[in-house]
Amino acid sequence: MNHSRRAFIRNSTLVGLGLFIPFKNELLAMSNNAGNPFGIQLWTVKDALAKDPLAVLKYLSQCGYKKIESFEGEKGIFWGMKNTEFKKHMDELGMNLVSAHCDNTKNFDRKAAEAAEIGMKYLICPYKGPQKSLDNFKQFADEFNECGKIAKKHGIRFAYHNHDYSFKAMDGVVPQDLMIQNTDKDTVDFEMDMYWTVAAGEDPIAYMDKFPNRFKLVHVKDLVKTNTAEGHESCIIGKGTIDYKTLLPQVSKRGVKHMIVEQEAYTGTTELDAAKADAAYLKTLKW
Repeated sequence: MNHSRRAFIRNSTLVGLGLFIPFKNELLAMSNNAGNPFGIQLWTVKDALAKDPLAVLKYLSQCGYKKIESFEGEKGIFWGMKNTEFKKHMDELGMNLVSAHCDNTKNFDRKAAEAAEIGMKYLICPYKGPQKSLDNFKQFADEFNECGKIAKKHGIRFAYHNHDYSFKAMDGVVPQDLMIQNTDKDTVDFEMDMYWTVAAGEDPIAYMDKFPNRFKLVHVKDLVKTNTAEGHESCIIGKGTIDYKTLLPQVSKRGVKHMIVEQEAYTGTTELDAAKADAAYLKTLKW
C-alpha cells in the first residue's frame, strides 16, 4: 500500500469518527516536514531549562520539536547528566540531540568523544565577538581547522555559528568570507543564523550561493525593528520581517540539513510560550 493510499484511509477513518479536526495540525506537520523535522536551540528556553531540564524537554517534545541543539551552560552540554543519560531521555521523548554550542577551546577532544558516543552530528562554536584585526579571524580559521580534525577523528563535524559582526568588512575584507575561505570544507561547516545575517544587511540565499555546500544548519529566528540601541530584536517566528515561508524551501535546496528555531527576546510573552508559538508557525510551512 503506497503512502498516499494509507494517508487517505487514515483521514477518512478520522472523519468518520468525527475526530478529523483535532488532528488537523498533526497531519499538517506530518505532511509538510516529515522528512526533515525542525529543532530548537535550548538557549530559547534557558531560564526554564536551568530550573527543570527534564520537564522543559518534555514540554518541547509536546510542542512538536523533534531535534534539539543544546548549549554549554554551567551544567555542561548535557545539563548535569551523563551523555548517555541525556540520550536516553531524548529517545524516550522521540527527540534527537543533533548538535550543541560549546566552548571549543576547552577539552574539545573529550566533548567530541562524548558527542560521538551518543550519535550527535555537530559541535559548534557559537561566538567569537568583534575583533580589531583580520589576523584574529585568520587565527580563528586555524583554530576551527584543528577542531575539525578532532571532530573528524571521532566521526562528527565541527561548525561555526555567525552573528552580524563577521559580515562587517575590515580593510576591504569580510571576516565571514575569510573564515570560510581559510577552513577545510571536508572538516569544517557553518551554521547560518539567518536573523544575524539579515541584520547585517546580507541576503541569506545569495550568501549561501557564494559559498555553496558550506552551510549545513541554520537558525530560524525572526526579526522585528525596535527603538533599542541595536534597532532590532528577535520575536515569534512569523511575526517579524523575515519571510521564512519563501526562505526555508530555498535554504533546503542548498544542502541545509537542520532547521533550528531560536528566540532571544520575549516582548509580550514568555520563553516557553514563545517556543510553543514558534513551533506552531513552523508546522504551517513546507521545505
